[in-house]
Amino acid sequence: MGNIIFLVLILVSYAGLYKLFEKAGLPAWKALIPVYNFCVTSKLIDKPWWWGLIMIVPGVNLIMYGVYGFNLARAFGKRTTNDLLFASLLPYIFFVKIGFDKNAKFIGVKDIKTESALVKNWLDPIIFAVVAASIIRTFFFEAFTIPTSSLEKSLMVGDFLFVNKVCYGAKVPQTPISFPFAHHTLPFTQSTKSYLEWIKLPYFRLPGYSSPKNGEIVVFNYPDGDTVAVGCQDRSYYQLVRDYGYSNIHNPHFIVGNSEDSKPVGDIVARPVDKREHYVKRCVAIAGDKFEIKDGEIYINDQKQAMPEKAQHFYIVKTQGMVFGTVDFDQNGQAYNPKMNFELLDKFDINVPEAGIYNVRRDTMFYMLNMPADVANEVKAYPGVLSVTKMISPKGEFNKDIFPHSTRYPWNNDNYGPLVIPKAGATVQIDTGNICIYEKILSTYDDGIHQITRNGAQVLYDGKPLTSYTFKQDYYWMMGDNRHNSADSRFWGFVPFDHVVGRPVFVWFSMKDPKNNPVSGSNLLGSLFKNSKEGKFRWERFMCYVGEDGLVSWKIPVFALIALIWAYSYWSKKRKAPARQKK
Repeated sequence: MGNIIFLVLILVSYAGLYKLFEKAGLPAWKALIPVYNFCVTSKLIDKPWWWGLIMIVPGVNLIMYGVYGFNLARAFGKRTTNDLLFASLLPYIFFVKIGFDKNAKFIGVKDIKTESALVKNWLDPIIFAVVAASIIRTFFFEAFTIPTSSLEKSLMVGDFLFVNKVCYGAKVPQTPISFPFAHHTLPFTQSTKSYLEWIKLPYFRLPGYSSPKNGEIVVFNYPDGDTVAVGCQDRSYYQLVRDYGYSNIHNPHFIVGNSEDSKPVGDIVARPVDKREHYVKRCVAIAGDKFEIKDGEIYINDQKQAMPEKAQHFYIVKTQGMVFGTVDFDQNGQAYNPKMNFELLDKFDINVPEAGIYNVRRDTMFYMLNMPADVANEVKAYPGVLSVTKMISPKGEFNKDIFPHSTRYPWNNDNYGPLVIPKAGATVQIDTGNICIYEKILSTYDDGIHQITRNGAQVLYDGKPLTSYTFKQDYYWMMGDNRHNSADSRFWGFVPFDHVVGRPVFVWFSMKDPKNNPVSGSNLLGSLFKNSKEGKFRWERFMCYVGEDGLVSWKIPVFALIALIWAYSYWSKKRKAPARQKK
């Protein structure tokens, strides 16, 4: 309905422009040609013709409508505060109002010799900064920060980076009416939507120059985020339902979590694809691949894959005495009051939330530490350490949290599959045994919303028996390098291509999170003159290109470019100075 209303408003505005062109002495038919009409309008308000091209950009064109309304109001002598507000906020109607107003005459804007300081120094620059930044953010590059440790040691919590949206083809916004630079929630609020769904555009992607490859780090919209419990946005709605039951999760006052981290569920809301949470993972399998994990090692098409250099796993570290943490003992010999050794964990750069005491035997301690293989070797050589053993879930051990959440597929973090990743045009046989793998694709991802049900030995697709299905788009399997602490495809399944956003290309700033590194990551100002190991800032990660084999420093090229820009600006001012003096 919103799309129809918007289309009507556009047609109404064109009718208004038709009359305005007549008043301005221009051929009225030009007002009826989309985009071109606003190129002509730009000349009426003494602005560059290419302003009209911005009207092609969804979302940004809504801002530009207000800009045109403001300037046309002045060009036709409607310069009161009320008129300017009306023209800026409801330009579609205002075009008609002044177009059919017999007293409205075109006088242009050249008589406005000196614009107010508010308009000249603030309003115009801010509006066009928003317009330019919105275009860049939507179609070229967008700034992100890494919020979780899913790719820790490859891309780390506290990395600030730019994501290339051109590589896979930028997606046109499906919900174009939104607050600038906010994703799905308004700033300074916990649950207020930053977008309106009055206008919804179909999925459309501009041409890209590549597609996700095996091993690439990819940013995408979280597939499981199509439905969200507002009070627990850090957890999958579907996992909450599996854990607590549908009726409980749809009670907004129901409390989930433990006593230390309990919270009410809140309202249940749906989110369009472009407003789902952004996730960043490594693409380990692409469409058509046969994917399998054997004892923690990934196999693609039966070929063992190289482990990422900084991939992390949980290890059981056995020590003589209390090395990585301490406990107290009561009179019955029961351990209590566990305290981790933050200083030692910080020395090995092990995140505090990913470390804990696994078991206690008076003179022997067992710790569970999440770390890369090279750090595990360092820990093994540390005084007091008796053994370091990687934790591996055995084959056949069923984990209910693991996709497809069915006892028919007793898979876990370390032993998974085999599973063939769906590919556009490929056909798969469907039955009641494997429908749990493909149900979300059929019901949600591939071709709009459909009803999937089971009737005895039959699978019904919108009430009709289904025995096979041909996929309409490619799918990918995304995993974190933090193999035992990553919410990835092992938990929620496939990532459709229409959810893919782009590829991280440049880390421009990086600092430690005090939750992970409470010793070195706590002091902001005090870290300015400390190295990366002792202080909060990871200096070696500043100004780095994200390559296939890790980060590549671009500090010298970046600073050289800045120096060249400054030198050119300085030379240009010097060259123009004599000309100004002659005048």
